[in-house]
Amino acid sequence: MTPFGFTPDSSDDAEKNNSDGSVDFAAMMKQMQQEIQEQFSKLGISTPGFTPSTEALPKNIVRDTAKKFVTAKGSAPIGANDVSKVDEALAIAELWLNEATLFAQSRAIGNSSLARTDWIDATLSGWQSSVEPLALGLTSAISELLKDTAGENGEVDAEMQMQIPVGMIATLLRSFIGSLMATQLGQSIGGLASTVTGIHDVGLPLVDPVYPALVPENITEWSRDLNIPIDEVRIFHALRESAGARLFANNPWLVSYIRSSISEYARGIHIDIDAIQSQAQELFEANASGSGEFDPTNQESFSMALNEGIFTPEETPAQRDALVKLETVLALVDGWSEVVVALAAGDRLPNIFAMQETLRRRRATSAPTQQLFSNLFGLQVSPRLAREAAAFWQAVGKMRDLQSRDQIWSGILPSAQDLLTPENYLMSIEIPDDLSSL
Repeated sequence: MTPFGFTPDSSDDAEKNNSDGSVDFAAMMKQMQQEIQEQFSKLGISTPGFTPSTEALPKNIVRDTAKKFVTAKGSAPIGANDVSKVDEALAIAELWLNEATLFAQSRAIGNSSLARTDWIDATLSGWQSSVEPLALGLTSAISELLKDTAGENGEVDAEMQMQIPVGMIATLLRSFIGSLMATQLGQSIGGLASTVTGIHDVGLPLVDPVYPALVPENITEWSRDLNIPIDEVRIFHALRESAGARLFANNPWLVSYIRSSISEYARGIHIDIDAIQSQAQELFEANASGSGEFDPTNQESFSMALNEGIFTPEETPAQRDALVKLETVLALVDGWSEVVVALAAGDRLPNIFAMQETLRRRRATSAPTQQLFSNLFGLQVSPRLAREAAAFWQAVGKMRDLQSRDQIWSGILPSAQDLLTPENYLMSIEIPDDLSSL
């Protein structure tokens, strides 16, 4: 794969074709496109394309990459027995949840039982909508970069004219970075598909309209070595899945709230092209020297280079605030679900606390949202914050009632600091009976 500082070879043919001293842009771009496409082909991604596209984040690359990952690990088909057992577990969960939350059952209908590949298909549009602002932010940053390169009248200086026209650079960089992001997202989704237990296991709104669905194969894997009856494990995950579906179905504004956090982060993206060129050149030189640090033909090595930040811009204070906002709302969703599931299960699931502890322990090291947002943002969704959020919701339920607890979702959400003092938070959002002092 050719780094951004690519220049054509000084071959005899090139001299013949450019006797006037100009660069054969068409030949150079064609060569660059072919080399990059060859590398993506070795990654198992078909025709990523480096021509102008209406997609900032090419969906075909996301889908193909995710499917390749999950197919390599295996995806068992859904049988009639799976459907029957999942439907029964979801029916029980919905009945129990009526006693534990103000939010009504989602009325949308979808496939309740999903194979791993089905989960990718079902959630792909949601992933696309959630992460696309990042690709758009990078595109905007590239445009700003090129505007700075051009002169006051939009003309490129003489030195730039001897390299690549701004329009061609813009097309190449937008397509290249969009393809890289799509590849990275596809890898994350493909990895998640092998572990998630349902559509809402990641704590994000990924389907519209909202409905609950489980991944039976992954629930079986989740229960392995727990010595807990599989029927009980299935109901536990059905409770979590249905609770998440109820939350998003009854609070559609949460969808825009979460995505606005991502958009706020994206708006702060600024690209330092010199830093990118330097990092990329170092990786390619290391590969050429045989150090083994980076091999663009090796999918694992390529993914590691992406995750280590080769194309990651510096983070601004505003972006950090946006990430804190995102981290907090994800913790609130996770904490609320934990409290509601425990309340709904009551003493009807003998191993409820053991299963919740297993969930916490596993998420402390490999939570779905941790995997995804660590790859895309470098964001670590703190297990500590999720525990504080669960304690917050539990305290609010005891100090008030279920209605007051769930109505918090329709108002001003608590900050990370508010989670530590639920009583003070409740006082801050109360409207006094006597408004004369206001």
